[in-house]
Amino acid sequence: MPGSQKFLTDKTMRYVLALTSAFPPLSTDLYLPALPGMVAEFNTTQAHVNLTLSLFFICFAAAILFWGPMSDKYGRKPVLSAGLVIYILSSLCCAMATDIGLLIAFRVCQAFGGGAATAVSTAVVKDHYKGKQREVTLAVIMTMVIAAPVVAPLLGAFLLKFYSWRAAFWVLTAIGTLALVLSWLLPETLDEDQRYTGSALASVGRLAVVLRNPGFSSLFLIFSLLAMPMLGFIAASSYIYIQGFGLSEQVFSFFFSFNALCAMAGPMFCIRITRRFGSDALITACYAFLALTGLLVMMIGGLSPYILALLVGPATFFILACRPASASLMLEQQDRDTGSASALINSGNMIMGSLGMFILSTDVELLIPALGMMQVAVGIIGGGLWLMVRRQKFVRQVPET
Repeated sequence: MPGSQKFLTDKTMRYVLALTSAFPPLSTDLYLPALPGMVAEFNTTQAHVNLTLSLFFICFAAAILFWGPMSDKYGRKPVLSAGLVIYILSSLCCAMATDIGLLIAFRVCQAFGGGAATAVSTAVVKDHYKGKQREVTLAVIMTMVIAAPVVAPLLGAFLLKFYSWRAAFWVLTAIGTLALVLSWLLPETLDEDQRYTGSALASVGRLAVVLRNPGFSSLFLIFSLLAMPMLGFIAASSYIYIQGFGLSEQVFSFFFSFNALCAMAGPMFCIRITRRFGSDALITACYAFLALTGLLVMMIGGLSPYILALLVGPATFFILACRPASASLMLEQQDRDTGSASALINSGNMIMGSLGMFILSTDVELLIPALGMMQVAVGIIGGGLWLMVRRQKFVRQVPET
């Protein structure tokens, strides 16, 4: 491995990578319970408030595409530090925003800085771990990352009891500062001979080089689709449970945390099931189960919040269960340009997730049927494409060691 573990053990390094990977859920889930109330406080519409979510993910995705290639040229640590400084300053500005327009603008800046953390953390995993060990490491990190949606809505609802939504952004400022301090302890994992030697502008063009790899690009398209129903539900969940079913912000946080617990269990399930049946079987089962639960959501999801939770939770479980295997498989397609590859993987999830959020920005009465239709479509289309390409010669398989 390039660089030495001077300050961090291998286990502690995983914790730091998990924290830097957790910025998307932390930056959204912490203030989800406050969304309906923000509509009234800013005297605006649900669609405008939702822009603080959807534009965050779109800009986060674009930022990852910038920071990933930059980390291939300048190294992982300098890029990570620069992004975290921008994230901290933007979070401060979000906490002090006086109207919805300013909040949206500061959220865009926050997304730009946070994108560096996600791009670099995935690249470091590829630099440092190989084969099945990388898959296991991704599963462990993802499990810890997904703990954020379990804690964040509960903390957000608790803060709302005593403070306004602004407290969520003060907390994000503190978390960003902690991540910055810990990031200084990480080793530089990119060897000098692995760095891109062209100009900074040309380094961004390496994204196109990665996309021209048919093994990577085909898997990238297939696996990015899974983010649509998952992130779409995250954005719509507070409206479904609070406005649609009439639950309080505190009760909503428990329903949301149940979904997050299902997500948290998924990556650890991946480790167990792939050892016995292999990654292909797990990914195939994920798409099949998603289509089935989507059909049930359309038929009976609107009858009760408990029924909806028991349908969406397992679907989330399977989506996250196949995430470590699918990410490892995509990274396996590239020998170089790891930062660009990891940037595309993460930004693809964000872009498709933002599309899911946009599709589900509709009337509350239509949210549950729309969610079910999206699950069915992704399950059928994504699953069909996966079955077509999974054993093609241009797709490298992950070695066992």
